[in-house]
Amino acid sequence: MRRIPLFSGIFYLLFGIIFIYFAILNLQINGEWGFFTYLLLIIATFDIGGGIKMIGLHFRMKKMQEKK
Repeated sequence: MRRIPLFSGIFYLLFGIIFIYFAILNLQINGEWGFFTYLLLIIATFDIGGGIKMIGLHFRMKKMQEKK
């Protein structure tokens, strides 16, 4: 079974949004920017960046298939 980059990209974006939500929730509960808040935001940054990259890859692959 092939993994579709579009599905993976959306999956990464959703996880990035979830990590941002947890970081905001952690910030509201603790009231300060702790290590865990920064860690969640770093993970969210990588997930969102990877998701955008995967979605872009999907559309580049689709464009290359249409040219053939």
